[in-house]
Amino acid sequence: MATIYRALTIAGTDPTGGAGIQADLKTFQEREVYGMSVVTSLVAQNTTGVQDIHHLPLDFIEAQFQSVITDIYPNAVKTGMIATPEMMSLLKEKISDLSHTHYVCDPVMMAKNGDALLSEEVRAHLRHTLVPLASIVTPNIAEAEDLVEMTIDTRKDMQQAATRIVKELGAHSAVVKGGSLAGEAVDVFVDQAGAVLELDVPRTETRNNHGTGCTFSAAICAELAKGSELSDAVQTAKIFISDAIAYQLNLGHGHGPTNHWGHRLQGLPHPQTNEE
Repeated sequence: MATIYRALTIAGTDPTGGAGIQADLKTFQEREVYGMSVVTSLVAQNTTGVQDIHHLPLDFIEAQFQSVITDIYPNAVKTGMIATPEMMSLLKEKISDLSHTHYVCDPVMMAKNGDALLSEEVRAHLRHTLVPLASIVTPNIAEAEDLVEMTIDTRKDMQQAATRIVKELGAHSAVVKGGSLAGEAVDVFVDQAGAVLELDVPRTETRNNHGTGCTFSAAICAELAKGSELSDAVQTAKIFISDAIAYQLNLGHGHGPTNHWGHRLQGLPHPQTNEE
């Protein structure tokens, strides 16, 4: 029987399915790994924004985690937005105890427009708890600027920020996502050995970009679960998310979700954005 690779996501929910745990599980399925989840926060949100949020008690988060790892041990784990320092400290303890398991940290703390989703206290706690544990950290521009306290305007800046996340914060590698910069959609990957990889794809001009960070980091997690090298996992995930953005679903009244089966449509014409 073929090996069944397993990936675990630890994050909040999105009832409309475009981001959070729902997006992660869809991505795991499309990347052919068995997906599991630990819910940290129940979020009432849709393509127009967040309406309400309920954080689960620490003991119940821990109970979910133990239920997973004592029965179906993950090959790779990812976290999304972890809302409180107490959650971060708990997950630091739990993830540190895992063996032979990659950890992908998607530091969901800043919105695409640069607005803070977490307080400065919580963001600082993230820097010193979860980031140093990570096989790879996947910040967008605003998050990378916050993590290493610098302004990012160019590819060179992106490389410097990724390098500092590795050298100063202790992550094994980092990929800074440049979706908010003008020009080609470029991400910059740096690892502990100093290897640098720039990933360029043509930009898709669209409002349908809800959950792109979740989906990208989940695709990396899935590839690491299957045993891919970090640089290979990032390259595969870049292609996957680019297809998910290009082959648009045009759902919802706000920033629509990405298309998690977009990779199956390679070679077909890209649909136009529905701006109605």
